[in-house]
Amino acid sequence: MPQQPCTFIGEDEMSEVPPFTIEQFYKFISEKKLMAAKCLECTSLLLPPRNICPKCFSTNLEWTKLRKRGKLVTYTVIHISPAQFQPMAPYSIGIVKLEDDLHLLGMIRGVKPKKIKVGMDLIVDFDTDLPSQWPVWPQYFFKPP
Repeated sequence: MPQQPCTFIGEDEMSEVPPFTIEQFYKFISEKKLMAAKCLECTSLLLPPRNICPKCFSTNLEWTKLRKRGKLVTYTVIHISPAQFQPMAPYSIGIVKLEDDLHLLGMIRGVKPKKIKVGMDLIVDFDTDLPSQWPVWPQYFFKPP
């Protein structure tokens, strides 16, 4: 069953908070925003977003915008890929530790695989054109600044 938007009651106003789902995460990606859920009890950042904090079990959450810079922690180069990615092969996938201290997995573009180095600075960018086949969602990727 899909999660319904939460209602937040602030000072004299009522507003809807988007649900803490992967679908909402990709909706933000389509808006070129990198967002995570933030626990308002223990301040943990949750990426991928969840509707309950795994540290303190609170459901008191808000969406927060993440910084788009980070350092490459590890990567691999894909030479033999699924059919829909074969035109891109070889391509690189990496894990970047964002400045917000979260790790994010994604494709690395704009640099040849032989030039990629662990520890290099990368930024998150967005490709919001929806592909015609799987995966059919807006995409983010990493690239050199």
